[in-house]
Amino acid sequence: MDEEFKALLRLSLTPGIGATTYRLLLERFSSASSILKATRKELEEVPGIGPKLSESIARSIETADVEGELCLAQEHGVKIVPYNSEGYPRNLKSIYDPPLVLYIKGDISPSDILSMAVVGSRRCTYYGQSQAERIARLLGQRGFTIVSGLARGIDTAAHQGAIKAKARTIAVMGCGLTRIYPRENRDLAEKITQQGAMVSELPLQTPPDDRNFPPRNRLISGLSLGVVVVEAGLRSGSLITAHWALEQGKEVFAVPGQVDSPHSRGTHRLIKEGAKLVEDITDIIEELGPLAETIMTREEETQDPRSLAMNTNEKKVFALLSSTPKAIDQITQESGLPASNVSSTLTVLEIRRLVKQLTGKRFVKA
Repeated sequence: MDEEFKALLRLSLTPGIGATTYRLLLERFSSASSILKATRKELEEVPGIGPKLSESIARSIETADVEGELCLAQEHGVKIVPYNSEGYPRNLKSIYDPPLVLYIKGDISPSDILSMAVVGSRRCTYYGQSQAERIARLLGQRGFTIVSGLARGIDTAAHQGAIKAKARTIAVMGCGLTRIYPRENRDLAEKITQQGAMVSELPLQTPPDDRNFPPRNRLISGLSLGVVVVEAGLRSGSLITAHWALEQGKEVFAVPGQVDSPHSRGTHRLIKEGAKLVEDITDIIEELGPLAETIMTREEETQDPRSLAMNTNEKKVFALLSSTPKAIDQITQESGLPASNVSSTLTVLEIRRLVKQLTGKRFVKA
């Protein structure tokens, strides 16, 4: 097993270390192995790394059971895919804080770049369930991979719709992949691994916990081009998924329900706030426009699906960016575009939340 991979896995098992913190550390040290070899004093010199986190990293040799996690993964047929691997989902790589490693049971396919999340409340009506199943089934028939969270209610109906269409589907878990939740969906989980994948950012034996689900929701939206909220009350977790989608520059769709139903208040609020009202999947495909059309009709490789909806200058500038900060002068030089064009293009991409500006006129992909 590659030592650098083991070092990255160890960091992912260390409390307090996520993608954002890892990138900060990587700017100072050259690799995950170098981070683990650093002294506490060296670690604390990195902005944002205080005594508590530096101690946690230093103690990870004792506290993070890497070998146990690897053995458990092999036993349960789970792949642990690091962020820098080609097997890591491309849609997920483009979000601000992707997991350092992703646990996958089943397979992620290149075709999953065309994914749509279908989510909603656990406590839902028959109307909500039937609409979720219908939308997921029809999207699946058009080549979309359906992403949801395996929860009771709308999520379950969405996965079932994809399976009926013999389409691919991905379930994002708020627990470890050895702890299928809810238990009654174990058979459904097995079908999902045969037509897609179960994924989680959490160590394999992590039990379900309410605190895990809001962060999980950013992965549901991150894996997808957009989020369809089928039925949701005002406190539904699916509204958190919609919020993440907006933060990530993704499309948000909502299915209207009965005007006097508490199960529809959340979706109606989304529509009032600008979400696209969905009556049929044509509403979704038309809103995605050239993005969905391009992916469905061409097999052209792209490192980031968001670039498919950009003009020529935006594509050129966006392609030069990554998670490593780059100065505007360097971007101008590498792009070959006039400085004024680069500046205006970056402004547009920043407004669209595709690019983030850091101090010193440095830019990264958002």
